[in-house]
Amino acid sequence: MSSIFTKIITGEIPCYKIAETDQFLAFLDVFPLVHGHVLVVPKKEIDYIFDIEDAELSAMMLFAKKIAKAQKAAIVCKRIGLAVIGLEVPHAHIHLVPMNTANDVNFTQPKIKPSPEELSAVAEKIKAKL
Repeated sequence: MSSIFTKIITGEIPCYKIAETDQFLAFLDVFPLVHGHVLVVPKKEIDYIFDIEDAELSAMMLFAKKIAKAQKAAIVCKRIGLAVIGLEVPHAHIHLVPMNTANDVNFTQPKIKPSPEELSAVAEKIKAKL
């Protein structure tokens, strides 16, 4: 069965797309920890990030770096945190989270609830910095 991320990749479920290559997709988390929280996923459905082939994992990190630099330029924050949890969706993914304190990447805290307009606006701000 396809993961929710596969359905986003194939266009069955819409997303706030930040960037895309033939291998990867970056899009806003619609249940973010903070504004500008981005998910980076491989288009190939692989459950565990460390099962990704070395060359593809390296390319994924370089893709994530490009997105993080755009986030940092678009969103007021001290840095972009990176997290790989891997329990919530059975599809490897990287969380890129704008942060000012360590608590900004605390996945046990309640998620914020941005409106579709807020999500669109932050996606456009990030994309403009790519």
